[in-house]
Amino acid sequence: MKKLFVSILCLGMSFGSFAQNEGGLTPEMLGKIKQSYKATPQDKALRNAVANNKIQSLALNLDNVNKYDTHFSNRVNSRGVTDQKSSGRCWMFTGLNVMRSEMIAKYNLGAFEFSQNYLFFYDQLEKSNLFLSLIIKHIDEPLDSKNNEWLFKNTLSDGGQFTGISDLVTKYGLVPASVQPETYNSNNTNKIDELITLKLKEYALELRAMKADKKAKADKLENRKIEMLSQVYRMLVLAYGEPVQEFTYTLRDINGKEISTETYTPQSFYQKYVGKDLKNSYVMLMNDPSREFYKVYEIENDRHVMDGANWKYLNLPIEDIKPIAIASIKDSTMMYFSCDVGKFLYSDKGLLDVNTFDYGSLMGTTFGMDKKQRIQTFASGSSHAMTLCAVDLDKDGKPLKWLVENSWGPSHGFQGHLIMTDEWFDEYMFRVVVDKKYIPLQNVVIGIISGFIVYFAEIETSIFRSIVLCLIGSLSAGGAYDALKIGDDKNKDE
Repeated sequence: MKKLFVSILCLGMSFGSFAQNEGGLTPEMLGKIKQSYKATPQDKALRNAVANNKIQSLALNLDNVNKYDTHFSNRVNSRGVTDQKSSGRCWMFTGLNVMRSEMIAKYNLGAFEFSQNYLFFYDQLEKSNLFLSLIIKHIDEPLDSKNNEWLFKNTLSDGGQFTGISDLVTKYGLVPASVQPETYNSNNTNKIDELITLKLKEYALELRAMKADKKAKADKLENRKIEMLSQVYRMLVLAYGEPVQEFTYTLRDINGKEISTETYTPQSFYQKYVGKDLKNSYVMLMNDPSREFYKVYEIENDRHVMDGANWKYLNLPIEDIKPIAIASIKDSTMMYFSCDVGKFLYSDKGLLDVNTFDYGSLMGTTFGMDKKQRIQTFASGSSHAMTLCAVDLDKDGKPLKWLVENSWGPSHGFQGHLIMTDEWFDEYMFRVVVDKKYIPLQNVVIGIISGFIVYFAEIETSIFRSIVLCLIGSLSAGGAYDALKIGDDKNKDE
């Protein structure tokens, strides 16, 4: 007891001895700070208003929100608005909405949906396998290593991005929503996510203990992993139902007329009604001014499937992305789109406009960070995926506003959609996934020829690098896809 008392006393003394006073608030500093609030009648009135009301309501710019119309010069037709409910599956709803819009248009369907529940089951199983596989991969590293710390912090989630769609659909196919409908837990994923995450972390520690015991060889770890995934599978079945293997389905047009009745597997249904090579048909374009433009980036271990693709994108100026998106819309093709949806969102009318809320005037200050600074300080980042479906162009072909189909149900926003101004698009749009056919290629030849000229002029000693550099230089006028492929090869070489 005496030793304990002495230890506590010493600890207290150490806290007192080594307390840092530099930078602390002094009475003098506090006196100066207090002068910002003078308690004038105007200050008191503003304080009462802010303290007793929602800040967004007080900052709402009524002149601004009342001036927008809902006309769009170019719009992709679709039917029905999906609802992800209380789940983080926006990425899945968005990807499937892109495919369903094409199917609806091709067969003149009504409000058709693919089963999100079916695909999400395999997403969670694949993510569980990814986690345990990476635990085994990094099993010789300390528990607090950078890799293991990341794994335990990002064990399992219901979020994702487009590579999840391309890998999962390619591997497991698709089924109509009526064949495997939503369950309570697919619409409310939090608790089952929590339980599976807890089990996976327990399993990870068990695998590490097996390795530390020096009795478990690699095959024993893999066999135990399969047993662990069997338990995860059982939990997923209880929450979401067992994935359908075969089904008979009648496809009907918007008038109820039968188009076909056949027996399908998820793969045969996907091949017949979508059939697109999702892994090689699309390019993800990012606008991140905090990183170098005209360069390909790959995020290690950021994927859904162990044997799938990491998140990879081409970073471009916003001015290069817009014409590609417009070309897709004009050709009646929706796009996977993600943004920082919570910024300046006026839910009542479904408006996204940087001028909707005037927080600066309300608070008597300014908020002056640009997009690059917001990204660098984590003040902004992609938070939600939706389906880009319309643009309103002026007489010169310049975009005035954009429209996205959301997955928050038909009663939210503007008939289940959100309208964003072009200025908001510039500031808070982050990525769009486009079909490669909409990316201009006319400047590729110029880039290649210029590359040869640079090489033979001995400006660059490597002909490969000469061509790469010149292709990138021509990208602003076209050739994004080719530069993407060349850039990818270049990164592999490095």
